[in-house]
Order: sequence, then structure tokens, then C-alpha cells
Amino acid sequence: MSEPVYIFELSESTFDSSALQNSHQIPVLALFMGVWSGPCIATSDRIADLAQEFAGKFIFAKIDIDEQQGLRDRYNIENVPTLVVLHNGEEVHREVGELQVADLRTLLKQYGIYRQSDDLREQARAEHMAGNTQQAILLLTQAIQSDPSNVRVALDMVQIFLDIEEWEQAKGLFARLPDKVKQDGLGQSIVNQLRFVDLAETTAGIESLSQQVINEPDNWQAHFDLALCLLARLNSDEAVEHLFTIQEKAPDFREGAARELIGLLANMWAEGSPDAAKQLRQRLANMTAS
Repeated sequence: MSEPVYIFELSESTFDSSALQNSHQIPVLALFMGVWSGPCIATSDRIADLAQEFAGKFIFAKIDIDEQQGLRDRYNIENVPTLVVLHNGEEVHREVGELQVADLRTLLKQYGIYRQSDDLREQARAEHMAGNTQQAILLLTQAIQSDPSNVRVALDMVQIFLDIEEWEQAKGLFARLPDKVKQDGLGQSIVNQLRFVDLAETTAGIESLSQQVINEPDNWQAHFDLALCLLARLNSDEAVEHLFTIQEKAPDFREGAARELIGLLANMWAEGSPDAAKQLRQRLANMTAS
């Protein structure tokens, strides 16, 4: 029998009985939010998805600050979204601002709410970063076998295939994943990476293009195509330099194609590498202003 999913919209009259009292049994994530706020809605949707995934493990309580002024004052809510974690009848943790899925998973793990296959994912990531890619693949295979419903394991495997340039295996595995998975976070990043792979396959190739930009430094198409090849191989730093070379010396090349691609990269990095995305946008803005 499946576990119930606990998602409630609470008021002053129901808060104590539904949130505080039940927090003695399982953790309660109380989200103080405004229905007019994009970050509130995004955070709420992510918590709701996790409540579905970890059915029966925690309570998700939504409080509309515009309708529940008393609860807003009681918990001294100044900004939204504000997430208050209740445990054993007391507030034990608070987060202000939009929360990503990774942040929420880390928070839930503090209360024993996590999937063991995610631990295997972390081990696999560490092995891969250390150069032990075969061991990483074995760990991910073990994770898939123990928890087939954890699509994040499959996404990690796709990423490894991309890293080692096993393009067809990456494409084949990714194609079998649900569409919803492809639209969020890592899934969307992989969509873009696969796009770079497809685009790179239409070029003269990284070796030929590298020679072309040496022999013809003003060949902006060669610079652009080389950037695509480098992005397909996850060499983003060198790719970015070629794009900025175009933006500096030939900003009108293909109606601003370099600028457009730099903007796409910034958007891709915004969630996983926000500092890098910010630096990329700032560098582009400085160049445009000068």
C-alpha cells in the first residue's frame, strides 16, 4: 500500500493541529509564501515534488502570508519565500529565499530523508572527478539496480558518457528518460550539451578548425565552429575565449551569434555555477559598454 502524500494549505486555525502537533512524528516544512511571487511558486513546486517522492516522510505546509497575517507575525516573516522546519513542536531551521532541489535534498537528509542510491551517486561523482571513471560507472550501475526509479542516476551516467565522449551511448540513454526529467536542472544542461555535440558534428572538426584559426585568425566562422567543438568536449573555458574574440572584433558576425551563445552559456551555468554565470554576464556587459 502506497504511503500518503502530506501537502496542506494551512491557516491560523489549522496550523497547530496539522503542523506543530504532527511535527512530533515527522518533520514539517512550512513554506511562508506569496502566490504572486515567482521564487515562492518555484520553491513550492520543488518541495511538492519531493513530498511525492518521499511520501509519508515529511509534511509540506503552505502558508499564504497575505491571507494568514497572524502566522506571518507569529514567525516574524519579513521576506518570502521563507522555509521554516518544524520538529518536535519547535522551529529547528530556517531558510530565506528561493531554494533549488539540491538545497532541499541536503536539508531533508539532515532528518534522515534521502535515498541510498543518492549516496552511491555522490561516491560515483567523487570517483569520476578523481579519474576513476570505470569505478564510477560500476557504482552508478549498482545504484540503478538498487533503485531503478531514481532517474538522477541515469542522468549521471549520461553525463559520464558525455565526459568520455561516448556520444551514441549518451544519446541513447538520454532518449529513454521521461520528458519531465529533460526539462529540469541537469536534464536541461544535458539537452544543451547534446545540442553542442550535434552541432560540432556538422563542422570540420576540432583539429582542422584549430589549425584554421592559427592560419586565419580573422576567420570568425572557424572561431565559432571551434567553440562549438570545444563545448561538445566540455572545454568551456577555451570555447568562451573564442566567443569573446568574435564579440570583441566582429560583434555583428552572424547577427550577434557569439553574444547569443555566451548568453546561453550563462543561463546554462546559472543554477550549477552561479558565480561563473555572473562573471560571464559581467564580462559581456563590460565589453558591450566599452
